[in-house]
Amino acid sequence: MRLYPKTVKNPVSMKIKPPPQNADHQPLISKKPDHGRIVAIADDSSCLDSFQLDRLETSFRKWAAHSRRADVRLSRQRILIIFLLIRYTGAKLNEVLALNPSADIDIKQKAVFFQNSGLETESKSREVQISEALSHEIEKILVDPFFQDSLNKAFYVDPGFVRRKFYERARDCGFPKRLGGPEMIRKARAVELMRGNMPLPVVQMILGHSTPNLTSSYVSFSETEIRQVTRVFMDREASRKTSARNAFFGKIQEIQKGDIQARVCLTTISGYTINTVITIGSLERLGLKKGNMIVAEVKAPWVILQKSAEEPLCSAENRFYGVISRLSKGEVNAEYVVRLSDGTELCAIVSATGARDLNLGEGDPVWAFFNCFAVVLHIE
Repeated sequence: MRLYPKTVKNPVSMKIKPPPQNADHQPLISKKPDHGRIVAIADDSSCLDSFQLDRLETSFRKWAAHSRRADVRLSRQRILIIFLLIRYTGAKLNEVLALNPSADIDIKQKAVFFQNSGLETESKSREVQISEALSHEIEKILVDPFFQDSLNKAFYVDPGFVRRKFYERARDCGFPKRLGGPEMIRKARAVELMRGNMPLPVVQMILGHSTPNLTSSYVSFSETEIRQVTRVFMDREASRKTSARNAFFGKIQEIQKGDIQARVCLTTISGYTINTVITIGSLERLGLKKGNMIVAEVKAPWVILQKSAEEPLCSAENRFYGVISRLSKGEVNAEYVVRLSDGTELCAIVSATGARDLNLGEGDPVWAFFNCFAVVLHIE
């Protein structure tokens, strides 16, 4: 299946226009009544961030565990699973309530299969990858004898009851009630995925959009490869194996071997090209070949910023145009988050002196670049 029929010869050197923005310099989202129709990264100030989501998850877990009565524990475990599925798949409440655990959750494949919700904007069905840790946890709950006896009604619980429990947990954490609703958890998950550099087309497919923005890349990614990208992201997110803020998932397009080193060129699902240079020994040890799916990481201090409307004239092979979405200044250094046109975010660490010279603020356009020696490749 060819997902990207349009050819773009040199996406890196193109001047990429930022997505439409609101007055707060945040990319706009769809205003349709469908809560899940998120077409770009949402205004993250209006939903819980990752830290708050983790606090909410902890509250759910403690609540589910603190009951001596088997029937109450069963009811709370059911609500916990519903929360975890919305939290990590971004599904709608009615989609989760309609799941048949024995048929729609594949523990071995670490996937959840959501059926058609009946809306024209949704695809007929979709597969969403989950982390190995979450898969094992769901399996452990499902094999509970008390839970097994109740599976004749699948996960179905009165939606109003579910919402009340979600609101209760939000208030327990000190969050506004509305931020704990299932729709807002779904929105928060979309923002979390985008801020974690999950490619926008993959986020759209996870959320169940029938027409994701797939024309920006000139590479054909199969459904299997997209599932692989998702699984890698989910497992990395669950284990937090790396301290690197900037991670790109892509396919190797070209390998140029030299005497000692090799240039490896990969393209992301969003169409960005990443160039790196590694030793021949590393190339052979990793077993890299054209067409391999791979993760490229760049540490924040290696990302250089330049305030300019024109593409910088420099030797850095990897150059990207974006907008400053967040800025945190300290006495020693400053952290900038640059949002690219597809929602991908790059984090850069600059010294306090350099930050004063840059004079950048939120919403300012900027070029972010790094050379090929700053990229580290990982096989997952």
